[in-house]
Amino acid sequence: MFEALTPVSEMLTRNLDILSRQPLLVCGLLEDKLPGLLAEAGPAPRVFTTDFRYFQWQQAQGFADIEFGTRPAPGSAAGLLLLMPKAKAEAEYLLAACLPLLAVGAPVFIAGDNKGGVKSAPKLLAPYCEQVNKLDSARRASLYQAELTTLPTPFALADWISRYPLEEEQLQICALPGVFSAGHLDSGSRLLLNTISSLKGRVLDFGCGAGVIGASLLKRNADMALECIDINALALEASRMTLAENRLDTNARVYASDGLSQVSGKFNHIISNPPFHAGLKTFYHTTETLLSSAADYLLPGGSLILVANAFLPYPELIEKSFGHCETLAATGKFKIYRARR
Repeated sequence: MFEALTPVSEMLTRNLDILSRQPLLVCGLLEDKLPGLLAEAGPAPRVFTTDFRYFQWQQAQGFADIEFGTRPAPGSAAGLLLLMPKAKAEAEYLLAACLPLLAVGAPVFIAGDNKGGVKSAPKLLAPYCEQVNKLDSARRASLYQAELTTLPTPFALADWISRYPLEEEQLQICALPGVFSAGHLDSGSRLLLNTISSLKGRVLDFGCGAGVIGASLLKRNADMALECIDINALALEASRMTLAENRLDTNARVYASDGLSQVSGKFNHIISNPPFHAGLKTFYHTTETLLSSAADYLLPGGSLILVANAFLPYPELIEKSFGHCETLAATGKFKIYRARR
């Protein structure tokens, strides 16, 4: 899954002599075995990820010093390597969370795809570093280097929470940087919520994001038992906060799951606005796996309901798994599909 080196990591292998001089804290858009290469070249890095899939993969490879969560655990670090995430706001968040673990004078590196925002590294580091230098550029990727001169204030998750009202549902949505639906309700989720009627029983919100869909459904159906899953630690925490802020958390469970791998038992309904991007790439595997295996996680008469961009070939996949697929609603951009077991 993560075996092949990305172009960013291929560029970084040219700089292992510099990157491996000290045990780095590595975070951000982790997509390959780069931490292992750093460990082979020098002191093993400490890895922090918000991606549960990557966390599990590294653990399976025997890489022990990896953490999954919303922030790295307390403890000092000799330097930082940030692999530029898709959202600039998430990069700012990760710097604020990780830099307090460093001492003044520690090296700070930012690497990323040239089309993925890495050119903003000097601006991102300006509050913390007096000078930022471009160390390398190859494979359409760049590496920036700086020295920490100003320690940031201690990290507080509360400083990074944003909120917006969902007036139709009388809900307050909480979000964290880089989480889907972080600033507003997207039109696909709105179409889904406008289409779904009352739901009963055990309901799974697959790819919960900021918890918009799950919280809205639970608000309408108080006796529903909701489970929210995602691979992103920031999304999971945002969902927890959204449910708690609206006093909906007593009937809900939020937990990390790689697809349906950590889910147990069967559901009356599986609801999803599934992702089709991973980092900077289009990525259909998660949704394709959901569509092929969802029937196994549904009770007799249970339903899979999802919203998807109209151009995606999901009806064929749903029909292959369920034997049928109905379109409940459609706009120029989105369609709502349903299949019953």
